[in-house]
Amino acid sequence: MTQVIVLPHLELCPDGAVIEAEPGKSICQVLLENNIAIEHACEMSCACTTCHVVVREGFRSLEPAEETEEDMLDKAWGLEPNSRLSCQAEIAETPLVIEIPRYSINMAREGKH
Repeated sequence: MTQVIVLPHLELCPDGAVIEAEPGKSICQVLLENNIAIEHACEMSCACTTCHVVVREGFRSLEPAEETEEDMLDKAWGLEPNSRLSCQAEIAETPLVIEIPRYSINMAREGKH
């Protein structure tokens, strides 16, 4: 099991969380399984940016993002060099510290589809 530390998020995880995660699962799956209701409007199909996270520690342990993810990330609010779509980033053996950005862009919900 791999430790995933989720930094506090005002709405989704006010106190933060420490999760033991199974390697090979996506960050999004692990968050949802641990009652952290991160948005995932496209049902984890890499077609939106609502599950965007910033990997504060352990970023290099993740497999590189594929081109489709990179293209979607360009549309994410608060993009940083260590940003990933949590539905695409699979946990490895290295512990992670992740931050869920304060905002996300949901084109469908905001009437911009």
